[in-house]
Amino acid sequence: MELNDKLEILADAAKYDASCASSGAPKRSSEGKDGIGATNGMGICHSYTPDGRCVSLLKILLTNFCVYDCQYCVNRRTSNVPRARFTVQEVVKLTVDFYLRNYIDGLFLSSGIIQSADYTMEQLVAVARELREVHQFRGYIHLKTIPDADPALIEAAGRYADRLSVNIELPTQDSVQKLAPEKSVHTIKLTMGNIRLKLDEKEAEPKSPRFAPAGQSTQMIVGADASDDARILTTAETLYGSYKLKRVYYSAFSPIPESPKSVPLAPPPLLREHRLYQADFLLRSYGFQAKELLPASGNLSLDIDPKLAWALSHREHFPMDLNRAEPQMIARIPGIGIRNAQRIVELRRMRQVRWADLARLRCSMKKVAPFIVTADYRPARDTTSSDTLRQAMADVPQQMALFPELQAA
Repeated sequence: MELNDKLEILADAAKYDASCASSGAPKRSSEGKDGIGATNGMGICHSYTPDGRCVSLLKILLTNFCVYDCQYCVNRRTSNVPRARFTVQEVVKLTVDFYLRNYIDGLFLSSGIIQSADYTMEQLVAVARELREVHQFRGYIHLKTIPDADPALIEAAGRYADRLSVNIELPTQDSVQKLAPEKSVHTIKLTMGNIRLKLDEKEAEPKSPRFAPAGQSTQMIVGADASDDARILTTAETLYGSYKLKRVYYSAFSPIPESPKSVPLAPPPLLREHRLYQADFLLRSYGFQAKELLPASGNLSLDIDPKLAWALSHREHFPMDLNRAEPQMIARIPGIGIRNAQRIVELRRMRQVRWADLARLRCSMKKVAPFIVTADYRPARDTTSSDTLRQAMADVPQQMALFPELQAA
């Protein structure tokens, strides 16, 4: 098979894996040094740097052949899809050639399981080793790790990769046993634990050998099983606390032709995936707990974001006086983020915060209005019911126009 044909198949097969951010990678460049490539502080894979540049990576599978038969996976053993396999040298060549043509800033490499977990992991490590040692590649490398592989191989992967990821795929042991019986949640978590130990050792001994400086991540599929958002967020919260994950990624289940009856025939709403990412950000950065966002079982609201949903359910905290409230509570106000909460606290050390100050900070004025008190503002109807506020603030889908100027005329 020609290399271009392999690339078409294996790049398409990799699109279902969402774990491709590089925000935790250290700043590294080949400028003034031997070698090629550089990492980017903000992110790769169709992300944006602080100065507005769009950056990307080569995101491929080493192979989509797989000995596993995970029911939700397009590359499962029984799936009727075109198959291909790269050699180590082909992946290295593609990465270097694409970088030299300014197409990419790094490599995201995953793989189906071929022959055995150890053999597959050896191939992944060989790619990273050759890029680093032979070509002196200083760009970002993210390797998917195979949970059943020998810990020595995963340790070797950490010496060459910026980030390692071990996909848990589904939030419950029962779902894994039903849809991916050849996988083990215990083995996956054991591998995550071993990676965390290596990261802790590196943190305690900075002069010890390099190991995955951008940390580890995982991915959960949304909508492939009956797990609701409460279960997914609780699992994510546990993973963050137990294994110091940098990110949990969420991927909406995408039905494929000839899907088995054990998985749904229709995908979940893509907005559900979006709301999970918003809730996840609240867990990681705002100090929320999963039980605060979803006290009982069920899914996140689709018509309003999780932070607004929490505020509407806890009206006892509002309206909140911005000149007196604690910084962590200010950040919980809809329409005010962490950075603006810090700016508000800095401002009130000099003078009282006023309504115009929020506009200058570019807060979402429509959102903040019912929830705040400033030196010159108080909601006219601060006793308005939460249901009424929700109807007024819900996201209403709008049909976009191709030629809005003509319609306005």
